[in-house]
Amino acid sequence: MALRTYTQHRPGLDREGGSVSGITTHVLDTALGRPAAGVPVRLERVDRSDFGDGKPLASAVTDADGRVRDFGLATLTAGDHRLVFATAAYFAATGQRGFYPEVSITFTVTEPGEHHHVPLLLSPFAYSTYRGS
Repeated sequence: MALRTYTQHRPGLDREGGSVSGITTHVLDTALGRPAAGVPVRLERVDRSDFGDGKPLASAVTDADGRVRDFGLATLTAGDHRLVFATAAYFAATGQRGFYPEVSITFTVTEPGEHHHVPLLLSPFAYSTYRGS
């Protein structure tokens, strides 16, 4: 069995040294104990002066591993951003009845050059998030 060698993680590079988006996400279905594949995700820039209305920047769908690895943005600008997960479609596709048809995670970027990973732990009646690496 060959061991993989990882490079030091730097903004804009994955652990194998390949290019990645300035923001990534990972959705795990904690009720089913597996990655949440096929979840539509929208990235927005949030302007608090507009009561939090978001300007869409990009959208994607989680892959078989429950990840969005590339939103097409090398970096994020400083300020508030939001990830919106269309969970109703995912719950319907997996035969679950969910309480939250949508999950919105608003976060503040203070260091635009850093990579931002925002995971979502999801179940039909609860969700949790944290700043990943």
